[in-house]
Amino acid sequence: MDGDHTIERCEEVTEATLKTVFMTLHAHRVVLERMLLKPNMVISAKQCSVQAGVEQVAEATVRCLRRCVPAAVPGIVFLSGGQSPEVATAHLNAMNALGEHPWQLSYSYGRALQDEALKAWGGQAAAVAAGQKAFAKRGRCVSAARYGKYTKQMELSVA
Repeated sequence: MDGDHTIERCEEVTEATLKTVFMTLHAHRVVLERMLLKPNMVISAKQCSVQAGVEQVAEATVRCLRRCVPAAVPGIVFLSGGQSPEVATAHLNAMNALGEHPWQLSYSYGRALQDEALKAWGGQAAAVAAGQKAFAKRGRCVSAARYGKYTKQMELSVA
């Protein structure tokens, strides 16, 4: 995410990396059916003057994965990679909304799941419930995105 590279450059480097990863896995006789891939999404760098939109990220990421990841891999679980919780959720949703893929597309978010909860809690005993509520909301949003069913309206929900 750091730097000023374009989404096109990210796709190029991600593709080269994934091809090397799968050639190496093949050479070491890794059973692909028993693994999960935990890659980045194909996005513009933070300092890039042109930020790719949600649909462009989804299309570039899925295109790159289709070129490199064998269908034998059962699942791909994305890192949030410093994206805001809302943006990481929207990207995952857009990828799943594109239709069927040879692998399941899901999430392995750290910061994108915890960020809002940690801010709501703030280390204060009196705010534990607020932190739990924020965490539950993000969990619902990301879980819906896993199936391409996330909507921005879900961000407004308080329950």
